[in-house]
Amino acid sequence: MKIAVILGGTSAERDISIVTGLAIAKALRGNGHDIKAIDCAYGDKVINNLDVSHEGTISAIPSDIEQQRISLDRNIFETVKFLINQKFDIVFNALHGGYGENGQLQALLELARVPFTGSGSFASALGMNKHLSKILFQREKIATPPWIAVSANQKIHPNAIEKIGYPVVVKPNEQGSTVGLTIVNKSSEIEKALEIASKFGDIALIEKFIYGRELTVSILGDKALPVIEIKPKSGFYDYESKYQSGFTTYEVPAKLESTVYENLQQAGLTAYQSLGCEDYARVDFRIQDDNQFFCLEVNTLPGMTPTSLVPKAAKCIGIEFNQLIESIVKSAFNKQK
Repeated sequence: MKIAVILGGTSAERDISIVTGLAIAKALRGNGHDIKAIDCAYGDKVINNLDVSHEGTISAIPSDIEQQRISLDRNIFETVKFLINQKFDIVFNALHGGYGENGQLQALLELARVPFTGSGSFASALGMNKHLSKILFQREKIATPPWIAVSANQKIHPNAIEKIGYPVVVKPNEQGSTVGLTIVNKSSEIEKALEIASKFGDIALIEKFIYGRELTVSILGDKALPVIEIKPKSGFYDYESKYQSGFTTYEVPAKLESTVYENLQQAGLTAYQSLGCEDYARVDFRIQDDNQFFCLEVNTLPGMTPTSLVPKAAKCIGIEFNQLIESIVKSAFNKQK
């Protein structure tokens, strides 16, 4: 097939998207497809050399390209025009964050009748909006940490946070990779944490911090893959722990009681379905010592390098990276028929 891989973009997760996109493009070319990798931050800029390794080039802090978004975001229209004119069979969306994950690009592609991988515009918008996602989790009887959503300039009554109980996590409502996230232990730290979160969006979440183990459930099609336990050496799975080599170890499959393990997989699948996700996603959890687990969020466009969490889970059941990428393409292509 003739496939466009869209990568880069203008969000703080740009560096991750480039690594993800090049890995996907190489896999698809290895599978025999005609590939063009396009950095949509610059319109129709095609990356011709897919052999340049970007592994390990993700910096320890998020990209600052978001500061240029006013001038760069409009370039996405040139990207979509290029996709239409070139008549690709399908677009593999390898973006993370921003318009690539919040449903805006998906809506443009839907209007242009350009088939693409991943969830549609509505599910993507829900997945990126943590506040709305958590409301849907509650409706589906999936436990999620208590929270309140506040605007950047909103005055918060101390009693509102006391009801949740410290420590809390303060994070942007629509951002990934723990960008703009702060763990707050006392009331005097709230204002600064909200200031950090407000750099990445108008709405912030103040959420109960759950002590326990970090777990994730990858979904492929309508199937939950093996559960992974994430063990950051720092004790918290922040941006640096996610993307700097050697900062985190992973246990695949996670060591859990069989009933807890199966319940986690089912909760992950239910969360995925509650948002209307398609093709693939990853659902993040924390689990306490008493085996009670809480759903944090659904990542509708998780990292897809050979060492990312979804490929790790797939490999655990014998699905190699190139096979995984091919299955996502086939799933997306078939749903367009």
